[in-house]
Amino acid sequence: MSDKKKILIIQPIHKAGIELLDSFSDYKYEIVEDTNIENLKSIISDCDGLSIRTAKLPSEVIELGKKLKVISRHGVGYDNIDLKSSKKNNITITITATANAVAVAEHVMFMLLSISKGKNMYDQTVKSGKFNERNNLPKTIELWNKNILIAGFGRIGQALIKRCLGFEMKVFVYDPFVTEEKIKSLGGSKVNNLEKAVENMDIISLHIPLNNETKNLINIKLLKKMKKNCIIINAARGGIINEKDLDKALNQKLIFGAGLDVFSTEPPEGNNPLLKNDKVFLSPHTAAFTEECMERMGKETIQNIIDFFDKKLEKSKIVKL
Repeated sequence: MSDKKKILIIQPIHKAGIELLDSFSDYKYEIVEDTNIENLKSIISDCDGLSIRTAKLPSEVIELGKKLKVISRHGVGYDNIDLKSSKKNNITITITATANAVAVAEHVMFMLLSISKGKNMYDQTVKSGKFNERNNLPKTIELWNKNILIAGFGRIGQALIKRCLGFEMKVFVYDPFVTEEKIKSLGGSKVNNLEKAVENMDIISLHIPLNNETKNLINIKLLKKMKKNCIIINAARGGIINEKDLDKALNQKLIFGAGLDVFSTEPPEGNNPLLKNDKVFLSPHTAAFTEECMERMGKETIQNIIDFFDKKLEKSKIVKL
């Protein structure tokens, strides 16, 4: 009888992660593409650890994992995992804390530049043979000297501030858990009141987790407080922005534009009004989907499992339950 630890890799990861696992003789693994709840329930009983990307891992699945000791999240958000059940069963949850900050920060800049510089508008103008109408097009926006609020100042927020300062923006940070000294040392100014702060911002970028306190945090009440030229970006978690309220705010010209990489329901339902709103720039939850980042996340996802069993796991990669 094999004494190898069994690892379920729920949803494929970069081959570099698989190669890393292959290099350890005391592990065996199964790659699981069918993330249906019933299928997961049927295969979890004998696994010692698992990795997971965006698939749901509810309590009814976790409770059947009698040998399960560690859940390694391929990413930094973990709202798809039932935390109460994990805590009750003494299961450690890890995240790829160091892998995706650069990719997500760059994606935020990509969305911000696309919106502020009218990427789609300019591209279509030339491609449709309307080059000479350039003087009649709506004017675009400079990022220079603009106020940006980074809400959430973990590794992604800290990677983003460097890029914003490179564009000579004035950076403000909202994060109750980060000291003023830390924020100041990286070139930002701390704000303590979100509702008050948004009134003076040209750009707002969200990098906070989704929980009971942050669900629908950005709603019509807050959107009405924002400047008419404000751009809001969400590359964190769907549900932080109330999507119906955002659609209303864009249509009523309460703000200039928005960029969403995440949605309250993924994929977004066909009747989601934002799918037809040309003032919002959308991407399919791919902020971290660079080749380099996927390789880093794949390797770190597996390394976290190995480090857990070797008792070498860094505290910064463990989710506090």
